[in-house]
Amino acid sequence: MSTQIQSRWVKALFPAFTVAACLAGPLQGARAEEIAAADRVVVHKSEHKLYLYDGSRLLGEYKVQLGLSPTGQKEREHDFRTPEGRYYLARRNVRSDFFLAIQVSYPNKEDEMRARKNRWAPGGSIMIHGFPNQPKHPASYYQSNDWTDGCIALSNSDMVEVWMRTQDNIPIDIYP
Repeated sequence: MSTQIQSRWVKALFPAFTVAACLAGPLQGARAEEIAAADRVVVHKSEHKLYLYDGSRLLGEYKVQLGLSPTGQKEREHDFRTPEGRYYLARRNVRSDFFLAIQVSYPNKEDEMRARKNRWAPGGSIMIHGFPNQPKHPASYYQSNDWTDGCIALSNSDMVEVWMRTQDNIPIDIYP
């Protein structure tokens, strides 16, 4: 990413990062150079956990909420399942309907073949994101229920940390 683009992102997101960083316990008082970057993301759907790793070193563990129908592999659009498999962090969206969003490279070739075999559209727009910017429910609902269309949702403060510790094109492995 060019320095110019990074500078624009920092200026655009500074107010949100400042507020969220104050709420994020593990990052309080940390200098930027002390925040280790992850080289891979792992999600265990059955545990409702997202893990950040740098090599074999665990950098962080976060509670996540999943699609409305979290059990099983995502097979087609509108099935409300969170995919399973190897993907990559594809791009970032600061103008999402949710607090920050990182796109996951779903569907991969296997997902596309499975959907094509069944004459289904595989779906897409799977993201890691925070809570809705315009919530329809109290915060407690988003913290304790699977509520997404198939995405991986974190609290806003956890989303800031994941955003800061990851880069595009690193792998994300999503397990049952």
